[in-house]
Amino acid sequence: MMASTSTISGNGTLRAKITTNEAPAMAHSQPFFRAREPRLSFPQFCLAVVINVLRNQPGELFTQSNGRYLAFLVLFAALSEVPYRMVSTSGTFNVLVTLALGLLVAWRVQHRTLESLVMAGGAILVGYLLSEPLMYCFYGVFVPAALVLAIKRPELIVNSRTGLFEQAAQLEPFAVLALLIAALAPLLGLVLFWARLPFKILPVTQWSYWFYPSGLLGIHNLL
Repeated sequence: MMASTSTISGNGTLRAKITTNEAPAMAHSQPFFRAREPRLSFPQFCLAVVINVLRNQPGELFTQSNGRYLAFLVLFAALSEVPYRMVSTSGTFNVLVTLALGLLVAWRVQHRTLESLVMAGGAILVGYLLSEPLMYCFYGVFVPAALVLAIKRPELIVNSRTGLFEQAAQLEPFAVLALLIAALAPLLGLVLFWARLPFKILPVTQWSYWFYPSGLLGIHNLL
């Protein structure tokens, strides 16, 4: 899958650009493994969601752009499921399902209204009930919200749930690699977001949602 991050042009226009590929999910029976599996693209996908979340001021939840963004995520999550199943043997849903649920939770962190609390609570409940088939399982739903907090209040972000810090302190290669990817992937996305590139980046609008299902179909044809 092609991952996108955003950048702002000289006139303040939000633009997006493609940064990396998302390979089909690896087959594995343990959801804990899926949650820890280090990948570069998922944090950047979440960062792209967060950039859209932060474009609205706190309290501006029910806007036309927010409704359109959620609708397109849900629509293309459904459309992408068929080609995703054609190339993946993991038994999980495609990543857009996790991102759509994560968007609702991230809105709660940004807007802090009763309506956002209800939507986030529903998303968390769905994520919990669908943790087994959900890509990156239940905890993946919280990544966009965690990035919102990391940008707004970085001193609050501490995660020791998986014991990776203790394992990394013992120089275990997997733990060190997982923490490096988790730390550097959003930073890389922010660097690209703020970078002044010497060439023009075309705006990526609604048509870009077709990258995911068409990319999956392309992978299927290559297999």
